Amino acid sequence: MSEFIDKNKNTGLNPGVDNRNRSAKAFRSRKEETRYWILLITLFVLGSLATYGLLVYNNPVPMGSPSFVPIVKRRLTAIVAMVIAAVCQSLATVAFQSSTNNRILTPSLLGFEALYSTIHTSTMFFFGAGVFIKFKGTGPFLFQVAIMVLMCLILYGWLLSGKYGNLQLMLLVGIIIGTGLKSVSSFMRKLLAPSEFDVLQARLFGSVNNADAEYFPVAIPIVIITAILLLAYSKKLNVLSLGKGTSTSLGVHHKSGVIYTLVLVSVLMSISTSLVGPLTFFGFLVATMTYQAVPTYDHRYVFPMALAIGFLVLTGSYFFMYHVFRAQGVVSIIIELFGGITFLVVMLRKGTL
Repeated sequence: MSEFIDKNKNTGLNPGVDNRNRSAKAFRSRKEETRYWILLITLFVLGSLATYGLLVYNNPVPMGSPSFVPIVKRRLTAIVAMVIAAVCQSLATVAFQSSTNNRILTPSLLGFEALYSTIHTSTMFFFGAGVFIKFKGTGPFLFQVAIMVLMCLILYGWLLSGKYGNLQLMLLVGIIIGTGLKSVSSFMRKLLAPSEFDVLQARLFGSVNNADAEYFPVAIPIVIITAILLLAYSKKLNVLSLGKGTSTSLGVHHKSGVIYTLVLVSVLMSISTSLVGPLTFFGFLVATMTYQAVPTYDHRYVFPMALAIGFLVLTGSYFFMYHVFRAQGVVSIIIELFGGITFLVVMLRKGTL
């Protein structure tokens, strides 16, 4: 016994405790790591199968026909939009919840959807249906992205850098701004003619059919660069998720880290919202499922799982609703419904924001 105690004195370990299984790795055991990779590969395979089904299943033209390829290309535009939306929404929501240290809050609280709705509604209200229909292309797309990112930068710079700056105040102001913008856009929509309202309402529903292939050469590089920067910041994000006191004691500047993360989040959310429209609870649904599936807090593994789940949810939902239930116009509504129910369940179980 004395030999055992002397050995643990030399190694700094507690006597009587088996320290052989202790590890500083992302996973607690090899079994958990193996299970993670099996699940991740399975999700990507299922997402790929759903993608293949969306491209070729129920194609009215035979595969050898010259018209087969144009139809596949038209469907491919929706697939690319799904990939962009999955990357933006999943990575942005997980990063946002980690930086704010809260798994109920979502980036939508900062008013991205409300600003998107206000931009399109004001265009229709002040300039008419003719200008609204022509409000497409790379220029208007970049304008919407720039306005959303600029609003968030002003919000972060003012509320997080000032002497009263804190996350709670920033989120509260974001909710107030979003509610105000929704009220203004709702008032303008009530003054529109029925025909104008129908044209506008179709644009305000979140759908991959809103995406235009003309935006992809601009959107894809921005999303790739932002996602790489976010993935490269994973280790510091692990520390930020522990809270201000812990991250500061571990040598990470909490305020600058949060601002950097939220800027990347705002870029991803603005791209997704401008491309496919509002998806309020989609990111929350994906993030909640990811936390249940991943047995680690390391964002180097959380981000890929969130991406795989987000892509499968989108492709699987569109495949089943298009080709099984024949309900093409309600896909985003169904996703938002399940996301909203998940939000209520999590909030009621947790009991607080």
